[in-house]
Amino acid sequence: MDFSTEACDWNKAADSTLLDAKSDCIVVGVFDAQTLFGAAKRLDSITNGLVRRLVKSGDLGRKTGATLMLHEVDGVGASRVLLVGLGKPDALDPKTFTNVARAAWHAVLATRTTSVMWMLTQVTVNDRNSGWSARMSVLTLRELVYQYTRTKSSPAADEPHGSAIKRVIVVVNPGDKKVARIALKEGIAISNGIDLTRELGNLPSNICTPTYLADVAKQLAKDWNLMVEVLNRQQIEALRMGAFLSVAKGSPQLPQFIILQYQPFGEKQAPVVLIGKGITFDSGGISIKPGENMDEMKYDMCGAGSVLGTFRTIAEMGLKLNIIGLIPTCENMPSGYANKPGDIVTSLSGQTIEILNTDAEGRLILCDALTYAERFKPAAVIDIATLTGACVIALGSHNSGLFSKDDALADRLLAAGRYALDPAWRLPIDDEYCGQLKSNFADMANIGGRPASSVTAACFLSHFTKTYPWAHLDIAGTAWKSGSKKGATGRPVSLLTQFLIDWAK
Repeated sequence: MDFSTEACDWNKAADSTLLDAKSDCIVVGVFDAQTLFGAAKRLDSITNGLVRRLVKSGDLGRKTGATLMLHEVDGVGASRVLLVGLGKPDALDPKTFTNVARAAWHAVLATRTTSVMWMLTQVTVNDRNSGWSARMSVLTLRELVYQYTRTKSSPAADEPHGSAIKRVIVVVNPGDKKVARIALKEGIAISNGIDLTRELGNLPSNICTPTYLADVAKQLAKDWNLMVEVLNRQQIEALRMGAFLSVAKGSPQLPQFIILQYQPFGEKQAPVVLIGKGITFDSGGISIKPGENMDEMKYDMCGAGSVLGTFRTIAEMGLKLNIIGLIPTCENMPSGYANKPGDIVTSLSGQTIEILNTDAEGRLILCDALTYAERFKPAAVIDIATLTGACVIALGSHNSGLFSKDDALADRLLAAGRYALDPAWRLPIDDEYCGQLKSNFADMANIGGRPASSVTAACFLSHFTKTYPWAHLDIAGTAWKSGSKKGATGRPVSLLTQFLIDWAK
């Protein structure tokens, strides 16, 4: 799918010839008013008032995001014209624009259109520029055309068989062409990273094993000139990562510790470290989970998947920033070798942990990765994990949970999430909650009981982050969808990428 830009001033006759260009579909936005602007006004003019009549008659519909497909319109070079309702001009905020764009792409994808002239990027979105609109136009289309086919012998009869779209021309106002061209490249790169994250999440755990994730990291390194190191069980044992290894020992699948390095500045710049939880299947271990929906525990590696997807994105973008990725990955299974409630393990930091619940395993693998991160002298560390069901209860599927004691770092992540429409919500991580982790037999327990359990999980991790600015993203509610639309979402690749773009600036 090829994306390019064209600049157009509809008040200039020479530019207005863009409507004469041959394509399969032109997408034009129409505000909820009798007054027409830009492309809609010019289209109305050359069709002798057709757009105005359709708006007045109600054929387009008053609902924001309503669409009306017109065929073989006289005076227009495209075989189709899609009119899209934009609502009121002062109400076109970023979320509304994205919903409108998604509705428009749905209508286009319902046809066999191969080339599209996309003019929604000329409308003004509150608090955003045309570059943002161009990026989101790419992201919404790529989100809709993604299909999981890896383990299907053939598509189901009621499923679309992929997009026919081959070319999209994004039309912007004069003076915006350069920023839009950059934004398109960002949108394509982010979409590629999201697709990788979604694909990894959707793969079954008998394919997407710890070794498989390590192989994906190695391929990324090869394709994008990254540095990669994968530590095996013996090397992890030599490091004394006792907490990580305790989770892995119940499964015949061998643990892997993946270290990715993207360092355009060598060692001259302190890196940002991303740590992704990589439990490729979480049975709960001896504290086994209920059978219902346990298949969704293949998604417990979505933190790791988001780190790999983000590295895919920033490498394609050529971002000028040092970034380290750490992925501890293993399975959490019940067996005669598995952790038992009451076991005590020693972490890489030397702190001891009483395991009261073997289903609280993500924090055990993350804590050793957080300690390992110290050797890079990082500017900031962010861990990403499908960590707690309590976060789903608290925030649902709209916001990822954000925990940090560093206000500046938290504010940067929140701002990035708002801009990227991949939002997070900050939850408390006060010292008072740490008391729930008290153990009579070790330095701390791995759970603090049911009250505020997503908070105490973050408090547990905070014990291993004393030497650098740190934030924790709990993506248990946002990394995948359940039900009839079951599948990985690719979040929070957009949030992380925007955060890194802002940090690089």
